[in-house]
Order: sequence, then structure tokens, then C-alpha cells
Amino acid sequence: MSRVINSYVKYINTKHKRVGPLFQGVFKAVLVETDEQLLHLSRYIHMNAYASGIVSEKSLFSYPWSSLSAYCNDQPSFVDKTFILSNFRSISDYKKFISDQTNYAKELEAIKHLILEET
Repeated sequence: MSRVINSYVKYINTKHKRVGPLFQGVFKAVLVETDEQLLHLSRYIHMNAYASGIVSEKSLFSYPWSSLSAYCNDQPSFVDKTFILSNFRSISDYKKFISDQTNYAKELEAIKHLILEET
């Protein structure tokens, strides 16, 4: 993936006679080793729009550019939500799992620039 992105950046920089990174930062990959990690990653991804201030907490579950609405509605979707939702008794429990961390997500977003080391 990194090679593809680097090639694309070089192409755009050459075409537009510019230098430097095209995107905000370098591509990072983390190995998800446990089911628990995957569940928290799912929550983190679904909370991004709220944590970054794009949507309010009230509209988080209906934000059209997130798959969260597919997870929280019992309607057909191209999203394979089976594994994530199988870890909860109901869709309501998954919604609660997401909602329980809304304040934490905002706080984390506010202080993330203070991190000294990349992990």
C-alpha cells in the first residue's frame, strides 16, 4: 500500500510542479490481534466523525459517510456487520457500546497533538 501511495504522490507532485507530502501523514498499519481490539477499533472508526467535530452526537448514528448507520439499522446493506454485531446481544447494545465513549473520544481528539512518540 505504501508503494502505491508514494508513486501517486510523486506523480501528482511532478504533474503540478510541487513538493512534499500530498496527504496528512504517512500510511500506518497496525495488526489487530484480538477480537476485543477489533471491537474497540470499530468503535474508534465509528466515533471519528463525532470526535473531530464533523457531526453532533445526535446525528452520529445517521451520518451518511459512515458505516455506523448500517450497523445500527436492521436493514440490508453491503456492509458485512455479522462478526462485530455477533459480539453483542442486540443492536441497542452495540449503540450503547459506541455511545459510552463519546466524551472520551472528544477528550482524546483534543489531546492527541500532545503525544510525544509515535507508536
